[in-house]
Amino acid sequence: MDDHAPDPAHGPADGALLGGEQQPDPEQVEAGRLLFAAECRFFYAAQRLDQLPEPGLPEVAFAGRSNVGKSTLINALTGRKALARASNTPGRTRQLNFFDLGGRLTLVDMPGYGYAQAAKEIKEDWQGLMFEYLRGRPTLRRVVLLLDSRIELKASDLAVMDLLDRAAVTYQLVLTKADGVRPGALARKQDEVSALIRKHPAAHPELFTTSSDAGLGMETLRAELSGLGLPA
Repeated sequence: MDDHAPDPAHGPADGALLGGEQQPDPEQVEAGRLLFAAECRFFYAAQRLDQLPEPGLPEVAFAGRSNVGKSTLINALTGRKALARASNTPGRTRQLNFFDLGGRLTLVDMPGYGYAQAAKEIKEDWQGLMFEYLRGRPTLRRVVLLLDSRIELKASDLAVMDLLDRAAVTYQLVLTKADGVRPGALARKQDEVSALIRKHPAAHPELFTTSSDAGLGMETLRAELSGLGLPA
């Protein structure tokens, strides 16, 4: 049977998805729940470097290929249905969108990359505003780089990892859409990405596995990101 077809009767449970990943303690889980339950509001969009808002709160930026589920993940983390909006045309959005989370953390929705043109699009769209933002933003604490667990790694994903290494920005790899993969295939994908992490100096050592639709991994990721915000 297809490794990428979910099995309603035997699909992976949350523990299976997150097996091998470090689990947060109850205090971290509660801190993450409280932070991401706070009001989250859009407050700024920038298409050029000179349009960026003044640095303020710590920032966590979300990046990934078009159609990786970036907007869906941000909405799932914050418990909102339409906070971050996906473009009707994948790859069209070309701006940084800033969201204030409870006055303690700024979430930054970055443009999707890699649609159709793969590595070429990385050069065109990410060597300009994106790279300058990543390299020069003093309040940027981490980039959350999303990878679709159902498909193979793309040249554009590897190009962005190299770019983040050069920018010396800590980034965390997060697998998305894990409910659409059978346990064996998911375990192989986790092993593949974990091995890749070890080859990149700026990559955070811990891999996260999520499904926005099923809510899998949200609690753990909220707990991790809450530690990057201002204290409550």
